[in-house]
Amino acid sequence: INGVDTPFRLEIGGDATHQTGTLFNGDDGFTSTSGSFVGGNLTLAWDYYASTIKATLNNGVLEGQYAGTRRMTGPFPFRAKRAVPVAYSSGAPSIGGVWVLPTNSGKGEAAWRFVVQQKGSAVSVATLRVDGDTGAITGGYRDGKFVVSKFDGARAFLMEITLAADGTLNILENGSTKRVAYRPDVAKAKGLPQPVDPNQHTSVKNPSEPFRFSFPDLTGKTVTNADARFKGKVVVVEITGSWCPNCHDEAPFLEEMYKAYRAKGLEIVSLSFEEADQLKDPTRLKAFVKKYGLEFTVLLGGNTDDAAAKLSQLTNWNAWPTTVFLDRKGLVRFVHAGFPSIGSGQLFADAKEEFKVQVGRLLAE
Repeated sequence: INGVDTPFRLEIGGDATHQTGTLFNGDDGFTSTSGSFVGGNLTLAWDYYASTIKATLNNGVLEGQYAGTRRMTGPFPFRAKRAVPVAYSSGAPSIGGVWVLPTNSGKGEAAWRFVVQQKGSAVSVATLRVDGDTGAITGGYRDGKFVVSKFDGARAFLMEITLAADGTLNILENGSTKRVAYRPDVAKAKGLPQPVDPNQHTSVKNPSEPFRFSFPDLTGKTVTNADARFKGKVVVVEITGSWCPNCHDEAPFLEEMYKAYRAKGLEIVSLSFEEADQLKDPTRLKAFVKKYGLEFTVLLGGNTDDAAAKLSQLTNWNAWPTTVFLDRKGLVRFVHAGFPSIGSGQLFADAKEEFKVQVGRLLAE
């Protein structure tokens, strides 16, 4: 993937009648929804990604293809063999913490955060952008550098990270893209741009107007912001898509928050924008809802290309997901762009706590 061989962990289980395959974002597993192993041929399917692995076992090696997901359609050649313990080198330098990574993104960002969680020679890293992170890219120190990689079904990365003599990190991404990360104090002293504040990235054009939506649910029934279920409630509106890996990161937390605050007056509405074939038959979105046990309202917003026009009340909206917090009068009080995963460590915990604080404040009004 991305022109390089990308090592990743795949855990296969099951019995003679049903096989499962699990991909990983750190310790978070993404298990297949169906699978079989017949006549030496392995088939695994992830309905919530609309993706598959098809491979043949020959002399202890699985070879085949991975195909699916909007972001990574493929197919990509796939080869797997039994895992063996990886021996990392001793004497790894300390690189843990949050770094500043200068960039020039299509979303107007001039810097990202580069998050490193380290335990001895083992590390987990993530690049945190305004729309979310890369997920946990894991590995360790050997031959004078940290080598980390991942594939969780929707995100694939291979990185080589070297601590330079001047204290910066030299990063080689997918064998071709070179980046340099700076400690925050060094970046500030050099006058380098800072990462975007996700709470300031997107705003609403007219905060005195109620936030409006009108889209069908998965049964075809039109649901609007004026419906009785939302009257006098605090409403969190999530702009999402089942193809979006950072939306997969946010969904289980929103469900957790919904269960915690629903009785106090919270409603959550997911506006999901999908590709044309999914609009005709949203099988992936339905599997997404099932995987995360979503009990809040899920609406089919339309095609991803039409989302900006349909969300015209927002300014500088370009992050998937984006979460809009409405007070009991339906007015926008807070907008958060993106959502991190466990790969961002404490910043992931901070984002979840911030959501709870915002909801708590609005419920208390």
